[in-house]
Amino acid sequence: MHQHGAPATTVPTEPNASCREMGIEPMRVTLIAPPWFPIPPSGYGGTEVVVDSLARLLVARGHDVTVVATGGSHCAGLIRSPLSEPPDPSALGDPWIEATHVLQAYAGIGDADIVHDHSGVVGATIAAVLRGRPPVVHTLHGPWTPENRAFYRLVHNQLHLVAISETQRSHNTEVSYAATVHNGVQLDEYPLGTEPRGDELIYVGRANPGKNPAGAIRVARAAGRPLRMIVKRAEPPEIEYWQHEVEPLLGDDVEVLEGVPHQEKVAALQHAYAMIFPIRWPEPFGLVMVEAMACGTPVLACPSGAAVEIVCEGRSGFLSRSEEEMSAQVAAVAALDPSDCRAWVAKHFSAEAMALRYEEVYAQIARDTAQSVGSNMTRTDRSRSVLIPS
Repeated sequence: MHQHGAPATTVPTEPNASCREMGIEPMRVTLIAPPWFPIPPSGYGGTEVVVDSLARLLVARGHDVTVVATGGSHCAGLIRSPLSEPPDPSALGDPWIEATHVLQAYAGIGDADIVHDHSGVVGATIAAVLRGRPPVVHTLHGPWTPENRAFYRLVHNQLHLVAISETQRSHNTEVSYAATVHNGVQLDEYPLGTEPRGDELIYVGRANPGKNPAGAIRVARAAGRPLRMIVKRAEPPEIEYWQHEVEPLLGDDVEVLEGVPHQEKVAALQHAYAMIFPIRWPEPFGLVMVEAMACGTPVLACPSGAAVEIVCEGRSGFLSRSEEEMSAQVAAVAALDPSDCRAWVAKHFSAEAMALRYEEVYAQIARDTAQSVGSNMTRTDRSRSVLIPS
């Protein structure tokens, strides 16, 4: 096996309950992360947070985990870095960078029992050609579009697709799914705030029309509260949107931060009165809502996408059908208990729950694969053509 980029390193992890306690034998699992940000991410990077948590907990449960991630990563397990350093933010989405990273990732999978791919279309294409040897779990981290619907119709029988919300899954019933697994956060990394909360609202997200940071400013201003914004605006479309739609709305009541490290983001979440999440698109998940609630901060969100699954109305926040309704509901946040917000996350969106669910998915796929091999009829034998949907 050729080694490219940064050398492989191993990060130790504290011991935890063994997978054998649940009747599951340890497995060799390769996690493939996207190439854009290191693991864990220093700032933006929801998928990278998920991979970091998953690696740590799988290792703790006794699995042999390899993580393929960009240079500068320091997560649990054996780390392989096809790229010696993260790409420049302006190159985010470059197909050549993604292809270089993912091709080398699959070239080095060796004797993995399960490959869990968190990358995009390149990884799914290679996995389809592998035809289930080894089996590939492919988590869908993005929204459905006409283009990717057509693509996944062709390859879904060669992959084990995992949706990250029931909403995402319901928006495309033309493909088969191995499971739905909600993303989760490690609660110890998002502690409940102990200091009195401030008056400010908080927005965390990209600068684009779907995330609607301009709407966050309008909501905060209508509610008579200051707004702290932790934004990502590195790609040209994000910069253009910010300049045309957001900058004209800025004032002394809006604080804008970029490239905020984890601890500073957590402190901002702990201190905020509430999070504003005024999305205008069917977001397949929305990890920042979970992060806020873990810190005890209620969320005011539009009932679009997975927000209807993540926010518990009247307990961890409110769902608002318009910016006007959202600004009117700000006052009602005072009646919500921060400990209830955290308890909701602990029960439904912890990293531990996510890892256990994925472990079950891996184990079931491994059993199915063994049975198929034993009967001389593999999953790909039943769907021989990669390019003809069954």
